[in-house]
Amino acid sequence: MENPRTSPPAVPGLRILYIAPMNYGWYGLYRQRSLERLGHTVFPIDIMHYEGRGNPVLARVRYRLQVGRTVTRMNEDVLRLAREHRVDAVWFDKPLFLRAATLRQLRAMGIATIDYMIDNPFGPRRDPGFRLYVRTIPEYDLHVQQRDVSVQAYLERGARRVVKVQTAFEPSVHFPPPAGWSDKDRTREVSFIGTPYDERPQFLTDLWRKYNVPVVISGPRIWTRKLDRAALAALYPQPDELYDAAYREGIWRSKINLSFLTHGNQDEYAHKSFEIAACGGFLLAERSAGHSERFKEDEEAVFFSSLEECAEKIRLYLDDEPARTRIAAAGQRRAVSCGYDNDTQLAKVLDVVTELLPQIRAGSGQPQ
Repeated sequence: MENPRTSPPAVPGLRILYIAPMNYGWYGLYRQRSLERLGHTVFPIDIMHYEGRGNPVLARVRYRLQVGRTVTRMNEDVLRLAREHRVDAVWFDKPLFLRAATLRQLRAMGIATIDYMIDNPFGPRRDPGFRLYVRTIPEYDLHVQQRDVSVQAYLERGARRVVKVQTAFEPSVHFPPPAGWSDKDRTREVSFIGTPYDERPQFLTDLWRKYNVPVVISGPRIWTRKLDRAALAALYPQPDELYDAAYREGIWRSKINLSFLTHGNQDEYAHKSFEIAACGGFLLAERSAGHSERFKEDEEAVFFSSLEECAEKIRLYLDDEPARTRIAAAGQRRAVSCGYDNDTQLAKVLDVVTELLPQIRAGSGQPQ
Protein backbone atom coordinates (compact mmCIF):
# COMPACT_ATOMS: atom_id res chain seq x y z
CA MET A 1 0.00 0.00 0.00
CA GLU A 2 1.25 3.50 -0.82
CA ASN A 3 2.10 5.93 1.92
CA PRO A 4 -0.86 7.99 3.13
CA ARG A 5 -1.12 11.39 1.57
CA THR A 6 0.65 14.31 3.18
CA SER A 7 0.32 17.96 2.24
CA PRO A 8 2.32 18.89 -0.87
CA PRO A 9 5.74 20.21 0.15
CA ALA A 10 6.22 23.94 0.36
CA VAL A 11 7.90 25.14 -2.84
CA PRO A 12 8.65 28.84 -3.35
CA GLY A 13 6.15 30.37 -5.76
CA LEU A 14 7.37 30.32 -9.36
CA ARG A 15 6.36 32.35 -12.39
CA ILE A 16 5.33 29.80 -14.99
CA LEU A 17 4.47 30.21 -18.67
CA TYR A 18 2.01 27.36 -19.11
CA ILE A 19 1.34 26.14 -22.65
CA ALA A 20 -1.37 23.50 -22.95
CA PRO A 21 -4.64 22.61 -24.68
CA MET A 22 -7.25 24.73 -22.92
CA ASN A 23 -10.37 23.02 -24.28
CA TYR A 24 -13.36 23.06 -21.97
CA GLY A 25 -13.20 20.11 -19.61
CA TRP A 26 -9.65 19.27 -20.66
CA TYR A 27 -6.68 18.30 -18.51
CA GLY A 28 -4.66 21.38 -19.39
CA LEU A 29 -7.14 23.57 -17.54
CA TYR A 30 -7.12 21.17 -14.60
CA ARG A 31 -3.34 21.28 -14.31
CA GLN A 32 -3.41 25.08 -14.53
CA ARG A 33 -5.79 25.20 -11.57
CA SER A 34 -3.51 22.88 -9.63
CA LEU A 35 -0.39 24.97 -10.29
CA GLU A 36 -2.24 28.05 -9.08
CA ARG A 37 -3.48 26.27 -5.94
CA LEU A 38 0.11 25.28 -5.23
CA GLY A 39 0.98 28.97 -5.06
CA HIS A 40 2.53 29.63 -8.47
CA THR A 41 1.81 32.53 -10.83
CA VAL A 42 0.65 31.04 -14.12
CA PHE A 43 0.57 32.74 -17.53
CA PRO A 44 -1.50 30.41 -19.73
CA ILE A 45 -1.31 30.00 -23.50
CA ASP A 46 -3.86 27.83 -25.32
CA ILE A 47 -1.83 25.62 -27.65
CA MET A 48 -4.98 25.04 -29.72
CA HIS A 49 -4.69 28.58 -31.09
CA TYR A 50 -1.69 27.25 -33.01
CA GLU A 51 -2.53 23.58 -33.59
CA GLY A 52 -6.03 24.37 -34.90
CA ARG A 53 -5.20 27.57 -36.79
CA GLY A 54 -6.34 27.98 -40.41
CA ASN A 55 -8.42 25.62 -42.51
CA PRO A 56 -8.83 22.04 -41.25
CA VAL A 57 -6.79 20.44 -44.05
CA LEU A 58 -3.77 22.67 -43.41
CA ALA A 59 -4.15 22.15 -39.67
CA ARG A 60 -3.98 18.36 -40.12
CA VAL A 61 -0.88 18.65 -42.32
CA ARG A 62 0.75 20.99 -39.80
CA TYR A 63 -0.07 18.61 -36.94
CA ARG A 64 1.64 15.73 -38.75
CA LEU A 65 4.69 17.60 -40.03
CA GLN A 66 5.17 20.53 -37.57
CA VAL A 67 6.25 22.96 -40.27
CA GLY A 68 5.10 26.35 -41.51
CA ARG A 69 4.51 29.92 -40.41
CA THR A 70 2.20 29.00 -37.54
CA VAL A 71 4.88 26.78 -35.99
CA THR A 72 7.42 29.59 -36.35
CA ARG A 73 5.00 32.05 -34.77
CA MET A 74 4.39 29.80 -31.79
CA ASN A 75 8.12 29.49 -31.10
CA GLU A 76 8.54 33.26 -31.40
CA ASP A 77 5.60 33.85 -29.05
CA VAL A 78 7.00 31.48 -26.43
CA LEU A 79 10.30 33.35 -26.32
CA ARG A 80 8.60 36.76 -26.32
CA LEU A 81 6.15 35.91 -23.55
CA ALA A 82 8.83 34.23 -21.44
CA ARG A 83 10.78 37.49 -21.52
CA GLU A 84 7.77 39.75 -21.00
CA HIS A 85 6.52 37.82 -17.97
CA ARG A 86 10.02 37.22 -16.56
CA VAL A 87 9.18 33.58 -15.90
CA ASP A 88 11.19 31.01 -13.99
CA ALA A 89 9.89 28.09 -16.02
CA VAL A 90 7.99 27.22 -19.17
CA TRP A 91 5.69 24.22 -18.80
CA PHE A 92 4.69 22.53 -22.06
CA ASP A 93 1.74 20.12 -22.06
CA LYS A 94 2.21 17.86 -25.13
CA PRO A 95 4.55 20.28 -26.96
CA LEU A 96 4.48 19.08 -30.57
CA PHE A 97 5.45 22.40 -32.21
CA LEU A 98 8.51 23.36 -30.14
CA ARG A 99 11.89 23.57 -31.83
CA ALA A 100 15.21 22.64 -30.27
CA ALA A 101 16.57 26.14 -30.87
CA THR A 102 13.72 27.64 -28.83
CA LEU A 103 14.46 25.34 -25.90
CA ARG A 104 18.16 26.20 -26.05
CA GLN A 105 17.34 29.91 -26.02
CA LEU A 106 15.12 29.49 -22.96
CA ARG A 107 17.92 27.68 -21.13
CA ALA A 108 20.34 30.46 -22.09
CA MET A 109 17.87 32.87 -20.43
CA GLY A 110 18.05 30.84 -17.20
CA ILE A 111 14.50 29.50 -17.65
CA ALA A 112 13.64 25.88 -16.84
CA THR A 113 11.74 23.91 -19.49
CA ILE A 114 9.27 21.17 -18.52
CA ASP A 115 7.70 18.66 -20.89
CA TYR A 116 4.52 17.00 -19.62
CA MET A 117 3.61 14.30 -22.12
CA ILE A 118 0.64 12.08 -21.28
CA ASP A 119 0.86 10.06 -24.52
CA ASN A 120 3.57 7.59 -25.51
CA PRO A 121 5.36 8.56 -28.75
CA PHE A 122 7.21 5.22 -28.72
CA GLY A 123 4.27 2.92 -28.01
CA PRO A 124 2.45 0.64 -30.45
CA ARG A 125 -0.37 3.14 -31.04
CA ARG A 126 1.97 5.25 -33.22
CA ASP A 127 -0.02 8.46 -33.18
CA PRO A 128 1.04 11.05 -35.78
CA GLY A 129 2.56 14.38 -34.82
CA PHE A 130 5.73 13.40 -32.95
CA ARG A 131 8.28 13.98 -35.74
CA LEU A 132 9.66 17.22 -34.29
CA TYR A 133 9.02 16.38 -30.66
CA VAL A 134 11.22 13.27 -30.49
CA ARG A 135 14.19 15.28 -31.79
CA THR A 136 13.82 17.81 -28.95
CA ILE A 137 13.86 15.31 -26.07
CA PRO A 138 17.51 16.02 -25.07
CA GLU A 139 16.81 19.77 -24.90
CA TYR A 140 14.24 19.83 -22.08
CA ASP A 141 15.42 20.26 -18.51
CA LEU A 142 12.73 17.93 -17.22
CA HIS A 143 10.35 15.38 -18.71
CA VAL A 144 7.27 14.25 -16.80
CA GLN A 145 6.10 10.71 -17.56
CA GLN A 146 3.44 8.32 -16.26
CA ARG A 147 4.85 4.88 -17.09
CA ASP A 148 8.11 3.04 -16.41
CA VAL A 149 8.58 2.04 -20.04
CA SER A 150 8.48 5.72 -21.05
CA VAL A 151 10.98 6.77 -18.39
CA GLN A 152 13.44 4.26 -19.83
CA ALA A 153 12.70 5.24 -23.44
CA TYR A 154 13.33 8.92 -22.72
CA LEU A 155 16.59 8.27 -20.90
CA GLU A 156 17.77 6.12 -23.81
CA ARG A 157 17.06 9.05 -26.15
CA GLY A 158 19.15 11.53 -24.18
CA ALA A 159 16.67 13.05 -21.70
CA ARG A 160 18.45 15.15 -19.07
CA ARG A 161 16.02 14.30 -16.27
CA VAL A 162 12.76 12.34 -16.08
CA VAL A 163 10.33 12.29 -13.17
CA LYS A 164 7.50 9.78 -12.97
CA VAL A 165 4.12 10.82 -11.63
CA GLN A 166 0.73 9.21 -12.10
CA THR A 167 -2.27 10.61 -13.89
CA ALA A 168 -4.58 12.19 -11.35
CA PHE A 169 -8.04 13.43 -10.56
CA GLU A 170 -8.94 17.11 -10.32
CA PRO A 171 -10.45 17.82 -6.86
CA SER A 172 -12.44 20.84 -8.07
CA VAL A 173 -14.29 18.56 -10.51
CA HIS A 174 -14.06 14.98 -9.26
CA PHE A 175 -15.78 14.59 -5.89
CA PRO A 176 -18.55 12.37 -4.43
CA PRO A 177 -22.30 12.91 -4.81
CA PRO A 178 -24.49 14.50 -2.14
CA ALA A 179 -25.20 12.53 1.02
CA GLY A 180 -27.94 9.98 0.57
CA TRP A 181 -27.22 9.27 -3.10
CA SER A 182 -28.30 5.72 -3.96
CA ASP A 183 -29.49 3.45 -6.75
CA LYS A 184 -32.75 5.40 -6.95
CA ASP A 185 -30.61 8.22 -8.39
CA ARG A 186 -28.68 5.97 -10.79
CA THR A 187 -30.11 5.76 -14.30
CA ARG A 188 -27.12 4.02 -15.91
CA GLU A 189 -26.56 0.33 -15.16
CA VAL A 190 -23.09 -0.42 -16.55
CA SER A 191 -21.37 2.65 -17.94
CA PHE A 192 -18.33 3.52 -19.98
CA ILE A 193 -17.48 7.19 -20.50
CA GLY A 194 -14.53 7.62 -22.84
CA THR A 195 -12.91 6.92 -26.19
CA PRO A 196 -12.96 3.81 -28.45
CA TYR A 197 -9.24 2.99 -28.20
CA ASP A 198 -7.87 -0.50 -28.67
CA GLU A 199 -10.51 -3.26 -28.59
CA ARG A 200 -13.07 -1.40 -26.48
CA PRO A 201 -15.82 -1.28 -29.14
CA GLN A 202 -15.74 -5.05 -29.63
CA PHE A 203 -15.42 -5.71 -25.89
CA LEU A 204 -18.46 -3.58 -25.03
CA THR A 205 -20.45 -4.98 -27.94
CA ASP A 206 -19.69 -8.51 -26.73
CA LEU A 207 -20.70 -7.64 -23.17
CA TRP A 208 -24.09 -6.56 -24.49
CA ARG A 209 -24.57 -9.15 -27.22
CA LYS A 210 -23.11 -12.29 -25.59
CA TYR A 211 -23.86 -11.61 -21.94
CA ASN A 212 -26.91 -9.35 -22.13
CA VAL A 213 -25.18 -6.67 -20.04
CA PRO A 214 -27.04 -3.31 -20.03
CA VAL A 215 -24.12 -1.12 -21.15
CA VAL A 216 -24.38 2.57 -21.99
CA ILE A 217 -21.53 4.49 -23.64
CA SER A 218 -20.84 8.22 -23.58
CA GLY A 219 -18.00 9.72 -25.56
CA PRO A 220 -16.91 11.34 -28.83
CA ARG A 221 -18.86 10.82 -32.05
CA ILE A 222 -16.13 8.57 -33.42
CA TRP A 223 -18.05 5.82 -31.62
CA THR A 224 -20.57 6.00 -34.48
CA ARG A 225 -17.85 4.59 -36.78
CA LYS A 226 -16.72 1.91 -34.34
CA LEU A 227 -19.99 0.10 -33.57
CA ASP A 228 -22.29 -1.84 -35.88
CA ARG A 229 -25.80 -0.50 -36.37
CA ALA A 230 -27.49 -2.67 -33.74
CA ALA A 231 -24.78 -2.06 -31.13
CA LEU A 232 -24.87 1.65 -31.86
CA ALA A 233 -28.60 1.83 -31.19
CA ALA A 234 -28.32 -0.22 -28.00
CA LEU A 235 -25.10 1.12 -26.48
CA TYR A 236 -24.71 4.65 -27.83
CA PRO A 237 -28.26 5.87 -28.39
CA GLN A 238 -27.41 9.52 -27.81
CA PRO A 239 -24.06 10.94 -28.98
CA ASP A 240 -22.84 12.85 -25.96
CA GLU A 241 -19.41 13.84 -24.71
CA LEU A 242 -19.50 14.46 -20.97
CA TYR A 243 -17.18 17.05 -19.44
CA ASP A 244 -16.72 18.59 -16.01
CA ALA A 245 -20.02 18.51 -14.06
CA ALA A 246 -21.74 16.35 -16.70
CA TYR A 247 -18.88 13.83 -16.58
CA ARG A 248 -18.94 13.74 -12.79
CA GLU A 249 -22.71 13.26 -12.77
CA GLY A 250 -22.40 10.53 -15.40
CA ILE A 251 -20.22 8.62 -12.93
CA TRP A 252 -22.60 9.35 -10.05
CA ARG A 253 -25.55 8.06 -12.07
CA SER A 254 -23.83 4.79 -12.98
CA LYS A 255 -24.14 1.67 -10.85
CA ILE A 256 -20.94 0.25 -12.34
CA ASN A 257 -18.22 2.36 -14.02
CA LEU A 258 -15.89 0.55 -16.42
CA SER A 259 -12.27 1.60 -16.88
CA PHE A 260 -9.85 0.21 -19.48
CA LEU A 261 -6.10 0.48 -19.93
CA THR A 262 -4.91 2.15 -23.13
CA HIS A 263 -2.69 -0.65 -24.41
CA GLY A 264 -1.60 1.40 -27.41
CA ASN A 265 0.09 3.74 -24.92
CA GLN A 266 1.47 0.87 -22.81
CA ASP A 267 -0.32 2.40 -19.82
CA GLU A 268 0.05 0.89 -16.35
CA TYR A 269 -3.31 2.22 -15.13
CA ALA A 270 -6.17 4.31 -16.45
CA HIS A 271 -6.51 8.02 -15.76
CA LYS A 272 -10.25 7.42 -15.59
CA SER A 273 -9.86 5.01 -12.67
CA PHE A 274 -8.69 7.76 -10.31
CA GLU A 275 -11.49 10.06 -11.46
CA ILE A 276 -14.15 7.40 -10.94
CA ALA A 277 -12.83 6.60 -7.48
CA ALA A 278 -12.60 10.28 -6.50
CA CYS A 279 -16.22 10.77 -7.61
CA GLY A 280 -17.30 7.98 -5.28
CA GLY A 281 -18.19 5.72 -8.19
CA PHE A 282 -18.01 1.94 -8.14
CA LEU A 283 -14.91 1.14 -10.18
CA LEU A 284 -14.65 -2.01 -12.33
CA ALA A 285 -11.24 -1.67 -13.98
CA GLU A 286 -9.01 -3.76 -16.19
CA ARG A 287 -6.57 -5.64 -13.96
CA SER A 288 -2.94 -4.46 -14.04
CA ALA A 289 0.00 -4.16 -11.68
CA GLY A 290 -0.53 -0.38 -11.68
CA HIS A 291 -4.16 -0.67 -10.63
CA SER A 292 -3.40 -3.36 -8.04
CA GLU A 293 -0.71 -1.19 -6.45
CA ARG A 294 -3.15 1.69 -6.07
CA PHE A 295 -6.39 -0.02 -5.05
CA LYS A 296 -6.95 -3.09 -2.90
CA GLU A 297 -8.84 -5.60 -5.03
CA ASP A 298 -12.44 -6.33 -4.03
CA GLU A 299 -12.14 -3.82 -1.18
CA GLU A 300 -11.43 -0.48 -2.91
CA ALA A 301 -12.06 -1.46 -6.55
CA VAL A 302 -12.95 -4.55 -8.56
CA PHE A 303 -10.81 -5.81 -11.46
CA PHE A 304 -11.19 -8.01 -14.53
CA SER A 305 -8.74 -9.61 -16.95
CA SER A 306 -11.11 -10.94 -19.61
CA LEU A 307 -14.53 -10.44 -21.12
CA GLU A 308 -15.84 -13.43 -19.20
CA GLU A 309 -14.51 -12.19 -15.88
CA CYS A 310 -15.89 -8.72 -16.52
CA ALA A 311 -19.36 -10.14 -17.19
CA GLU A 312 -19.08 -12.33 -14.08
CA LYS A 313 -18.15 -9.33 -11.88
CA ILE A 314 -21.04 -7.33 -13.32
CA ARG A 315 -23.48 -10.14 -12.49
CA LEU A 316 -22.05 -10.35 -8.98
CA TYR A 317 -22.30 -6.65 -8.14
CA LEU A 318 -24.99 -5.08 -10.31
CA ASP A 319 -27.83 -5.89 -7.88
CA ASP A 320 -25.72 -5.72 -4.72
CA GLU A 321 -25.98 -2.06 -3.78
CA PRO A 322 -24.51 -2.45 -0.25
CA ALA A 323 -21.33 -4.08 -1.62
CA ARG A 324 -20.96 -1.47 -4.34
CA THR A 325 -21.50 1.34 -1.82
CA ARG A 326 -18.90 -0.09 0.56
CA ILE A 327 -16.26 -0.61 -2.15
CA ALA A 328 -16.86 2.78 -3.78
CA ALA A 329 -16.52 4.59 -0.45
CA ALA A 330 -13.27 2.77 0.33
CA GLY A 331 -11.92 3.57 -3.14
CA GLN A 332 -12.77 7.23 -2.71
CA ARG A 333 -10.96 7.35 0.64
CA ARG A 334 -7.92 5.67 -0.92
CA ALA A 335 -7.80 8.13 -3.84
CA VAL A 336 -7.86 11.12 -1.49
CA SER A 337 -5.65 9.82 1.32
CA CYS A 338 -2.94 8.47 -0.99
CA GLY A 339 -2.63 11.61 -3.12
CA TYR A 340 -4.08 10.51 -6.45
CA ASP A 341 -4.97 14.17 -7.07
CA ASN A 342 -3.37 16.80 -9.30
CA ASP A 343 -1.95 18.89 -6.46
CA THR A 344 0.00 16.02 -4.90
CA GLN A 345 1.31 14.77 -8.25
CA LEU A 346 2.29 18.17 -9.66
CA ALA A 347 3.97 19.16 -6.39
CA LYS A 348 6.45 16.34 -7.09
CA VAL A 349 7.28 17.95 -10.43
CA LEU A 350 7.73 21.41 -8.95
CA ASP A 351 10.06 20.00 -6.29
CA VAL A 352 12.40 18.84 -9.07
CA VAL A 353 12.08 22.15 -10.96
CA THR A 354 13.06 24.07 -7.82
CA GLU A 355 16.05 21.76 -7.41
CA LEU A 356 17.15 22.29 -11.03
CA LEU A 357 16.70 26.06 -11.30
CA PRO A 358 19.95 27.11 -9.54
CA GLN A 359 21.95 24.91 -11.93
CA ILE A 360 20.11 26.25 -14.98
CA ARG A 361 20.62 29.87 -13.88
CA ALA A 362 24.26 29.26 -13.07
CA GLY A 363 24.83 27.77 -16.50
CA SER A 364 23.22 30.78 -18.17
CA GLY A 365 24.99 33.39 -16.08
CA GLN A 366 21.64 34.64 -14.72
CA PRO A 367 21.29 35.72 -11.07
CA GLN A 368 20.37 32.84 -8.75
